[in-house]
Formats: sequence, structure tokens, C-alpha cells
Amino acid sequence: MQVEYDPRTVSFDRLLDVFFANHDPTQLNRQGPDEGSQYRSAVFVRDDSERGTVEQKIEHLDKTGRFRKRIATTIEPHTTFWRAEEYHQRYLDKRGMGSCHS
Repeated sequence: MQVEYDPRTVSFDRLLDVFFANHDPTQLNRQGPDEGSQYRSAVFVRDDSERGTVEQKIEHLDKTGRFRKRIATTIEPHTTFWRAEEYHQRYLDKRGMGSCHS
């Protein structure tokens, strides 16, 4: 998912808090029953400042022990964003689900 935001309204750090709170960042190439590299936890950064912020967030979360395992989220450079197929757009809404959490 690509997120566009106004840093005057919400900080990149706050977006990372939401990101890490809404999935399991300790699983490599999977989320729940879904497996494969397309399910990896990754943050795509646009510059060194964003990279540093993500690195600090991961280091902090690992130190606090919030998760039982170390965070597996990768930090990758932002490149071309590819829109998902139409059947994946508004996926939860189309299925009458408010969240993908069990």
C-alpha cells in the first residue's frame, strides 16, 4: 500500500507507529495464513532521513520487547509503485470486513 501524507498533519514517525501496530512485523514473507514474498513486511523509503527514522523505530521496538521475536521488516528504497489488481482494491470493504485482524 502506498501512503501519501502531509507531514504538517501527521509525522512519518506516527505513521510507523500505526504500521507496526497493525500487522506482525516479525514474520518473514507471511502474514497469518498468507505466505510469499508479496506478504513481507517492508517500508519503502524515499530518502536517508526516512531510512534513519525507520531504523530507529525498529531498534526501539526490538529493545522494548514489544514483540516476542525480532522485527523482520525490511527497509527498501522507494521505486515504482504498482497498483494492485482491481479485486484487491478496497478488499476489506468488498467483503464487509472492518479489519483483517482476527
